[in-house]
Amino acid sequence: MCYLFLGFFVEDFPMSKVKAFLQVGSRSYGYYSLKKAEEQGLSQVGKLPKSLKILLENILRHEDGDTVTWEDAKAVDSWAQERTSSHEVFYNPSRVILQDFTGVPAVVDLAAMRDAVTTLGASPGKINPQIPVDLVIDHSVQVEHFGSKDAFEKNMDIEYQRNLERYQFLKWGQKAFKNFRVVPPGTGIVHQINLEYLARVVQVKETGDEVYPDTCVGTDSHTTMVNGLGVLGWGVGGIEAEAAMLGQGVSMLIPEVVGLKLSGKLGEGVTATDLVLHVVAILRAHGVVGKFVEFFGPGLESLSLADRATLANMAPEYGATCGLFPIDEKTIDYLKFSGRSKEHTNLVEAYAREQGLWGAMGPDGEAPLFSSVVELDMGKVEPCISGPSRPQDKVTLREAKGKFGR
Repeated sequence: MCYLFLGFFVEDFPMSKVKAFLQVGSRSYGYYSLKKAEEQGLSQVGKLPKSLKILLENILRHEDGDTVTWEDAKAVDSWAQERTSSHEVFYNPSRVILQDFTGVPAVVDLAAMRDAVTTLGASPGKINPQIPVDLVIDHSVQVEHFGSKDAFEKNMDIEYQRNLERYQFLKWGQKAFKNFRVVPPGTGIVHQINLEYLARVVQVKETGDEVYPDTCVGTDSHTTMVNGLGVLGWGVGGIEAEAAMLGQGVSMLIPEVVGLKLSGKLGEGVTATDLVLHVVAILRAHGVVGKFVEFFGPGLESLSLADRATLANMAPEYGATCGLFPIDEKTIDYLKFSGRSKEHTNLVEAYAREQGLWGAMGPDGEAPLFSSVVELDMGKVEPCISGPSRPQDKVTLREAKGKFGR
């Protein structure tokens, strides 16, 4: 019975000693400063990987003295000493993204909670997601018609006929629940929409007076694609996603972080697919299960945002929780290209620079501390074939005849 009320009576968090203000243009934003955290005794902050800086900010912002404490922040800071930790923390993503197959049961659960609350004599309007939730309808698509100008319209008609009851229910949910939006079918795949439209890189609180990193969890393993944009996110199960929706933190150990140092650039005719298959092979051999991966090094400059998203997308294949790229000029260029406002892109850059999240290297030009480092010269990557079920078993094209011609 207590579960029904998880997340609905959360009191405001106490004002932290690390609260500061950032002036961008004519607006001032409050934020939880990692620099001030250093002044409060977290002396290793500047050496942490970007992903752990984001995790630390998350802890500082949600510190309540109960489930999230100053001891958790100190544990993240002390990670730099051993570059591993057995300390468990609660991570509170700023939003949740669902696809329709796994998202519909979550909405059903919310509806059932409203029924239960009504039976108990309370207002059903109290049951709402506590953080923004986006459900993208893309897994219902089936192709019946092709090769004609009206193929898309015909396929969409069939899709609505087959899924009418589900879509009506989701439309009701969008109207009934706060903090819940539905992206209609025919718009695109969930990860494309997350990258091109939903991701903000830096989030602004609804009140407009506070800014913090964009983070997310999703009910799809390839939620990790958004890490290519500098947004920390990964896939979770339905129960974890619902808990996050209801304002509960995701329980996790402070992870080991593997740095993948990229140098050189891809040769002519070598694609991002060739690169990611090579990365999958070397990271699986290194062992990254349950760990974060961060990309850094001079080779980042030659990778487009699309290439970065491809590498981040394959985190489940190389076994990591996520594969994060830094916020840098490529991030800003993509935000502008995909229609984000100048005001927002200016805010993203100013906040990232202020918090030490800008670029892969530190202000002194040194790399962050990592649990371990793997190096890859992209100039040595060759065109290859692999998978699809075992992408780690790559075969270069020059070896293909010998492998398959017997």
